[in-house]
Amino acid sequence: MNALGGSGVEVSGLGFGGAAIANLYTAVGDDQASLAINTAWQQGIRYFDTAPHYGLGLSERRLGAALREHPRSSYAVSTKVGRRLEPAEAAAGDDLANGFAVPATHQRVWDFSADGVRRTLDASLDRLGLDHVDVVYLHDPDDHAEQAFREGYPALEKLRAEGVVGAIGAGMNQADMLTRFVQDTDVDVVLCAGRYTLLDQSALTELLPAAVARGKSVVIGGAFNSGLLADPKPDATYNYAQAPAELLDRALRMKAVAERHGITLRAAALAFCAAHPAVASVLVGARSEAEVRDCAEQFAAAVPAAFWRELRDTGLLSADVPVPGLTGEPSEKQSGKPPEEPS
Repeated sequence: MNALGGSGVEVSGLGFGGAAIANLYTAVGDDQASLAINTAWQQGIRYFDTAPHYGLGLSERRLGAALREHPRSSYAVSTKVGRRLEPAEAAAGDDLANGFAVPATHQRVWDFSADGVRRTLDASLDRLGLDHVDVVYLHDPDDHAEQAFREGYPALEKLRAEGVVGAIGAGMNQADMLTRFVQDTDVDVVLCAGRYTLLDQSALTELLPAAVARGKSVVIGGAFNSGLLADPKPDATYNYAQAPAELLDRALRMKAVAERHGITLRAAALAFCAAHPAVASVLVGARSEAEVRDCAEQFAAAVPAAFWRELRDTGLLSADVPVPGLTGEPSEKQSGKPPEEPS
């Protein structure tokens, strides 16, 4: 288990991302979602991330129901604030415009006010069936920076001081504003999606060094860049859009190198994210038992140093990017470590 900054909250190195079980793009049955969560538990995963945004609360409801049988002190849950759910005036159709195959019973309202933060968290606790969560993130405040810093962050700080939450932070698909949170506030952790991967190391410029310098933690999401690094093929997506030809070619070349060294590109992608000393956990989104098992197996796989050396030698990875397993490199963390054994 890894600590989040100085908060006292601990998370497993591999975390469960709760968007997929909330009918992301296609429907997932209740039994299938429950089995995916239970399999994650069996594989040693003890950190579960969710948000009201995911399936208009469906992720929180399913996650809370599946975790209810386990002692509350044995796992960590994070949720997010910033998108408040309000009943739709005239519920009709589905929510696929926002990526989720669920009835459009509610609408999302951007709200990073102090009152909005508390109301959103209270509603999340109700859906989860919990009296507290371990981590709360400000969710995608890209276009709401002023309110997020002026009202939302202080509200989280107060909740932490009151003991309602253990750790606070922000979760985004960019590195620049997360760097500002790390440098200018007292967050414990930030969730950075898709910006520290084998194809995009923009978080390495400022965010990750700042986190190390200030003793803050980073959780990595989007390790596969929404699919391209999981299975590079012509119709693969990169950050939820059609993968550009040059990135597809790069991913295919990385896959070929991985196969030459007897590993999968998925294993390399997860090992790369986990190896940086600032990273406390890597989230993977899985919608089925098979996907969870595969993610756990790939995360536990040892990636040989020769693989990283070949990526550098062929120009597929810059020489200044820290990688696991090479003596004298900036990263001292090692890949190939499986999640903790179930308790």
